[in-house]
Amino acid sequence: MRVGTGYDVHKLAGGRKLILGGVEIPYEKGLSGHSDADVVVHAIMDALLGAAALRDIGYHFPDSDPAYQGVSSLKLLEKVGEMLEEKLYLVENIDATIVAQRPRLRPYLDQMAENVASVLHLESDQVNIKATTEEGLGFTGAMEGIAASAVCALSRALDSIEDDRMGKTCNGCGGCPPAR
Repeated sequence: MRVGTGYDVHKLAGGRKLILGGVEIPYEKGLSGHSDADVVVHAIMDALLGAAALRDIGYHFPDSDPAYQGVSSLKLLEKVGEMLEEKLYLVENIDATIVAQRPRLRPYLDQMAENVASVLHLESDQVNIKATTEEGLGFTGAMEGIAASAVCALSRALDSIEDDRMGKTCNGCGGCPPAR
């Protein structure tokens, strides 16, 4: 089992849509950033990449690359999922927390989790997204920005397959590597 964590922050700004978990949320401000600035999906991507030791989202999707200007973070998450599949990783679960004083996010959390699960081809009970406030404290409490953190667990597909090619015929010659 491999575990990864992710964290992201973006400033709130006028003239932008507020996108969280791939859901457009009605609000007078959105998050500033090169892509759609979806902090919760960014935190999830960093958690997944970290668990697989595949660096971070800035490495794979640099904000200096015009190809990612305004791109949906769910599209980037899909690419992260493909990277994990190439390395034969299975996502066991994802748990994410959004920190925002406003707007109230409860009505949108289930759709956010459903979006992430769908993009990564997961069951709905493998993704949990929740929200909290900082009781008016810090930059999120002052409504200057929104933060998100995520943790995930991965396993390797090959680790779940028993290798019994030797069966009961092993002579104990010592030529096989020790079992993991």
